[in-house]
Amino acid sequence: MANTEQQALQPTEQLQMDNRGFQYGDAVFETLRISGGKIYFWEDHYFRLMASMRIMRMEIPMSFTPDFLETTILDAVNSWEWKAPAHRVKLMVWREAGGKYTPAKRDVAYSIIVEGLDNPFYTLGNNAYEVELFKDHYITSGLLATLKTNNRALNVLGSIFAEENEYQNCLLLNERKQVVEALNGNLFVVNGYKIKTPPLADGCLNGITRKQLLKIIAKIPDYVLEETSVSPFELQKADELFITNVITGIQPISKYRKKEYGNEVGKELLAKLNVAARLG
Repeated sequence: MANTEQQALQPTEQLQMDNRGFQYGDAVFETLRISGGKIYFWEDHYFRLMASMRIMRMEIPMSFTPDFLETTILDAVNSWEWKAPAHRVKLMVWREAGGKYTPAKRDVAYSIIVEGLDNPFYTLGNNAYEVELFKDHYITSGLLATLKTNNRALNVLGSIFAEENEYQNCLLLNERKQVVEALNGNLFVVNGYKIKTPPLADGCLNGITRKQLLKIIAKIPDYVLEETSVSPFELQKADELFITNVITGIQPISKYRKKEYGNEVGKELLAKLNVAARLG
């Protein structure tokens, strides 16, 4: 059977219709990559999840320790029926059923969804990868925009726009018309020795791979790293554009409008990201 089959482990046998994640988008999640029995950058994922739950004012169970969640996730992967070189796991946490918009309680429940991946390491995609700006709706910059919640309507609509217009991805703008991120990851812009990525204040996701690359780039003397706003006009002046997320690693963009890009810096950084994933 194909390795995209999924298996969910939940504290209840089935999803209840009064589930607040389903009813109101009252849920946060972490997408994890697991290879060789190891969760890539687990400590970063764990602390981001805890921070997200606090910001969402969820009650964090005493049992939600790093060891407990790591063991539970790895047990779910090991019990998965279909073997694969690596795995993608979605850990979703939602607030238990309560009132309507104001919850009667803050206790949480969670689920773990496992999916197989074809490659145990990050690899650089060499296929054509064209993007366009998605301007029908905008990200509202602020703290909530940086969280991984299941309020993904903008990303869904952007994905439909991309599919209908034969783009591989879209870049999202905030209310100030600044480029914030892609539909499924953070954006990096390379121009000569300068590498830019939008700051969290502009509304981009607080991505784990983004965080790792910030550390990696800061240690390379050949590059100057800037966390600063990106204008749409800068995109066509760049030498490289690439998207980052924890499943793909680095996805180079090959074309935006009439501009075509290389991938030399992305290739260099991907090798270092693979090392960090194995050692971190």
